[in-house]
Amino acid sequence: VMEGTRPLLAEIQGLATTSGFGTPRRMSTGFDYSRMALILAVLEKRAGFYFSNLDAYLNVVGGLRIDEPAVDLAVAMALVSSLKDTPIRDDTVVFGEIGLAGELRSVSHIESRVSEAYRLGFTRCVLPYHSMKSIDLKRFSGVELIGVHNVREAFDACVQ
Repeated sequence: VMEGTRPLLAEIQGLATTSGFGTPRRMSTGFDYSRMALILAVLEKRAGFYFSNLDAYLNVVGGLRIDEPAVDLAVAMALVSSLKDTPIRDDTVVFGEIGLAGELRSVSHIESRVSEAYRLGFTRCVLPYHSMKSIDLKRFSGVELIGVHNVREAFDACVQ
């Protein structure tokens, strides 16, 4: 996330589990509940990841409160990772805004986000394909930049 002009790394945790009740429970800490519900709807309708009968929990580690659209992809990947019971690779950072059609939209400050992730030891970055145009690839030769078009491609890239 960007705090002014300074990029901050935030860890997002997601949990999807079988609901014990008729109506599944949704809970979000540190992230807008309505935005999480919207992301879940997009994951179901556009990407084929079904949460309709599952409880879904989301947590931003460290007590941060995040309201930036660039976190959408991280939220989606945390939830899908739990749904599929497949961890995201430890060396991977993700960011991007998710549109209603499941497409990934570019976000601002791409180079500073990637630079901060690399400085903190991440060697893979999954980001919107259209954001690749605004990055000097030679500057980030130690980082594998993976441009993706939609959330389905993003999940596949995160677990490879």
